[in-house]
Amino acid sequence: MEGPVNPDPGFWAGRSVLITGHTGFKGSWLTLWLSRLGAKVHGFALQPDTDPSLFHLAADRHAVTRLGDVRDLDALRACLDESRPEIVFHMAAQSLVRASYDDPVGTYATNVMGTVNLLEAVRRTDSVTAVIVVTSDKCYENREWLYAYRETDPMGGHDPYSSSKGCAELVTAAYRSAFFPAQARCRVASARAGNVVGGGDWSADRLVPDIVRAFGAGRAVPIRNPHAVRPWQYVLEPLCGYIRLAEQLASSDGAAYAEGWNFGPADEDCRAVAYIVARLAAGWGGDATWTASPGPHPHEASFLKVDASKARARLGWERRLRLDDTLDWTMAWYRARLDGRDATRLCLEQIERYESLGA
Repeated sequence: MEGPVNPDPGFWAGRSVLITGHTGFKGSWLTLWLSRLGAKVHGFALQPDTDPSLFHLAADRHAVTRLGDVRDLDALRACLDESRPEIVFHMAAQSLVRASYDDPVGTYATNVMGTVNLLEAVRRTDSVTAVIVVTSDKCYENREWLYAYRETDPMGGHDPYSSSKGCAELVTAAYRSAFFPAQARCRVASARAGNVVGGGDWSADRLVPDIVRAFGAGRAVPIRNPHAVRPWQYVLEPLCGYIRLAEQLASSDGAAYAEGWNFGPADEDCRAVAYIVARLAAGWGGDATWTASPGPHPHEASFLKVDASKARARLGWERRLRLDDTLDWTMAWYRARLDGRDATRLCLEQIERYESLGA
């Protein structure tokens, strides 16, 4: 299969879709993209936990929103009964490593039992034909080696967040085997991506939002682990993979796609945090700089990357933006927003530009 392949508007036009966690950063971008493709988007999530939020600035009017917590099975069932989705993207999560040290119980309750509840609600909703459970590249047992993790590598996790995502993968696999076998009406897959950057992220304790806040205030940004290596990618890269995967799951041979999938950049784009900060500081200009944050800090992996060769070969998915392009697109979004540009228009312009790089 030649890549990269764009989403199919003909598939999505008029199709009912549910996104859990649609009020978050990635969920807001996905809401806008699917709405642009013609889907009828429903969302189930908590209120955004940042101010400003991309959801309120750009995505709110593009989805029918039901506020709720994935830890509440009855609320999830009611949402699916009402929205009758064909495709479900499960993105609701406690998504921060450091926050998981402060609230491990809440992290496991949301990321593990939230996944159980979602799949249980899907099991009792006959309209659903495809489910994408979004986890993380941190779901793997990280041995700090140079080798990129493949979908067949074991799950693990040193910290509660990473462990909870590994557990969510195990839950997904168990439900797939027990309740959604190959001949079932509904196919279930998981998607593993991480270190996504892009415009509109104002989350606490994430690298790019921390950088933007510090530079905007004229402060040096404190960096905990400047030598940590991560698989950086623009937000639209994995989202395109999720959309393509959903299309294949809902196809006549969709059972062949009901498994785990990695979405990550090329090896040369797996760079240290220090490179990212220096590159963004140079793009910001002025006196923008960074400083090492004194410890001690909770453990975080020093080296992590994933092998996305399966997605390239079978989904026609391919990363379109090199790392420097990713950082340029990110900074351009924030700069334009600071200049007063409309957030919805900024997102849609970047989606259109991204699609122009595909086929």
